[in-house]
Amino acid sequence: MSAPNGRQGDHERGFGAAPIEYAQASAEVRAVYDDIMATRKTDWVNNYWKVLAHDPSTLKRMWANSKAIMGEGALDALTKELIYMAVSITNGCRYCIASHGASARRRGLTPAQHAELVAIVGLANETNRHAAALDLQIDEPFYPT
Repeated sequence: MSAPNGRQGDHERGFGAAPIEYAQASAEVRAVYDDIMATRKTDWVNNYWKVLAHDPSTLKRMWANSKAIMGEGALDALTKELIYMAVSITNGCRYCIASHGASARRRGLTPAQHAELVAIVGLANETNRHAAALDLQIDEPFYPT
């Protein structure tokens, strides 16, 4: 089966593992899938989790980390998704850009905010590379007091 954009998925070209669907999952994996669906108030589990299910201990650990970090905290949900998107853009992870982009849109991300986010990511990448290449000394006022 091809992806919605007409491209083959990596698993169709022989890279990586195919997703483990709920019906084929072990009881241990189904328990994590059930928690994902309950936590996210949805009736499906996305491919990231389904491929991690080939190693149930990694699936459980990463889901627990995700719930802890992306759940309630000092930062609001949209801010967390924007940070996740920015890192994913910088790392070139199309899957995470799409997944967290969809989540950010559900949380209110507008096209104008998305454009500004992409501009900030581009600027930060450029200035980071300049600062690293120039081996800049950190200014005294930038240190926490």
